[in-house]
Amino acid sequence: MIGAHPYVKWAIEVIENYIIHNKIAIPDEKKLPKELFEKKAGCFVTLHLTNGSLRGCIGTYEPTQPNLALEIRNNAIASATRDPRFPPVTQEELANIVVNVDVLGEIEPVNSLAELDPKKYGIIVVKGWNRGLLLPDIEGVDTVEEQIRIAKLKAGIFDNDFELYKFKVERYT
Repeated sequence: MIGAHPYVKWAIEVIENYIIHNKIAIPDEKKLPKELFEKKAGCFVTLHLTNGSLRGCIGTYEPTQPNLALEIRNNAIASATRDPRFPPVTQEELANIVVNVDVLGEIEPVNSLAELDPKKYGIIVVKGWNRGLLLPDIEGVDTVEEQIRIAKLKAGIFDNDFELYKFKVERYT
């Protein structure tokens, strides 16, 4: 698995421990950056094959764990094993996977489409219990309209009656 930032190295350690040893890694405050234990945030762990194709992406838009170390851990395991679009990652695949971790910033309501930029902001569309999220700076998503279309599709929203929110991410590779 490929990644250089400490957050990404943690996600890789988690995935490898889970896939190879069937063990859930315990975050060690002596080995991991201190801020992972001090910060709470939603995050996404994205897996790509070395050829660039998506292999898994699961996350949370709001924190569900006591700290970011646990948030990354749980989302890393889910991305590798529970993304409904893919079978679980196998041990043989591990060497050909690139890992990214996106830590979400504050979620803000959108008052006008002019506020959006698909390279800078991720979006969340909401209608009732339906929610669709799209991270920013996704290859092939170059317009606000395309970003909204994909997020609505993910949410199962087929009309134009929905709430729209935006957020920035800190992307680690």
